[in-house]
Amino acid sequence: MNWHRKFAIVVLGALLSAKSIGIAHSADRPRVLAHEHYIEDVLGSATLPLDNPRAMFAYVLESLPDRSKIFPTENYYYFSFNHHGVGYSGNIRLAAKDRDQGKLHFAYFEDFAGWRDRPTITHVVLDRVDGVIVEKIEPLIYRVSYQGKAVVFQLNDLSDVVPPASILGPNETYLGPIFDDSAIRFFLIYNRRAKIFLYLLDETAGVPDELISVQHRERILIGKRTGFAFYRDQFRERKILIGVFAGNARDNNHLDGPFDQLPDNFIQGDALRQSVLEVDPRLAGKIDRFASFLDGSGRYLIAPYLHYRREKDLAVFDSCATSKRTIPAHYYACFVTNQMNGKRAARKSTH
Repeated sequence: MNWHRKFAIVVLGALLSAKSIGIAHSADRPRVLAHEHYIEDVLGSATLPLDNPRAMFAYVLESLPDRSKIFPTENYYYFSFNHHGVGYSGNIRLAAKDRDQGKLHFAYFEDFAGWRDRPTITHVVLDRVDGVIVEKIEPLIYRVSYQGKAVVFQLNDLSDVVPPASILGPNETYLGPIFDDSAIRFFLIYNRRAKIFLYLLDETAGVPDELISVQHRERILIGKRTGFAFYRDQFRERKILIGVFAGNARDNNHLDGPFDQLPDNFIQGDALRQSVLEVDPRLAGKIDRFASFLDGSGRYLIAPYLHYRREKDLAVFDSCATSKRTIPAHYYACFVTNQMNGKRAARKSTH
């Protein structure tokens, strides 16, 4: 799986900058993040032990509030910091497959930039042997302790989130809710007839973006903030994700699409694995219930949408959907591109 530059938390207190400069705010007022704190961090001369991941974990954990919430549904807690003028990003992950075994994933890396090669990624799995204690307090709440510092992580409880019955077709299976690191929510759907996966926009709790129509293609909508492109289904009141802006995908930032935030905490039994096996029976015995490869090489990639560069790149979806040659049975196949969605495509399971 790709690695991302995320903004969920800025280590060294950047997310608290509004408070630190005396600007009052409440839950219903956006925080003001002062640029001066970014400059101060960039100019900082303190040296971090970047070659020692356990020391770096201690540094990050010590910088966090005693209670923290993990919003994305693959259970990544993202952070970033500056070191000698270079930006770094990383994450603490409480993965569904091994957190109850006391394991925690920790990673950090230089921020991606389009003008240079991908940076080296430091990734470790930590547990009691390393002095890291991961305790389950209750479902979706875990305490992580290391060197005298403890942080309680609240995972995002979407267990009661279900799509309105009216937006599901007779050949579709709902696999679970997704909270993307863009803050956009989706429903992951498998269409048994077409053997395809779709991401449907979850509008039940409001959408933190403004969707605008593409000129001459009224069924195509693009988010002003996210750049996510959707198609308004002709047959049901729903919006299908059809595109992610290529620049965001290239930079691996928080707007690169929901392929890396599957509904791990809410997948029922073998529903995801069985869906993948219907698409590619050759994977029998090679993937687990999370569609991760048993040999540790990565995870099955579910990314049916296009990495588009210009609005006109999205016209192909509308042309297919409205063509008189497209029979109803093939309608939803119009929203799947082979650009990313390959039967044997894999992504890294750490990110």
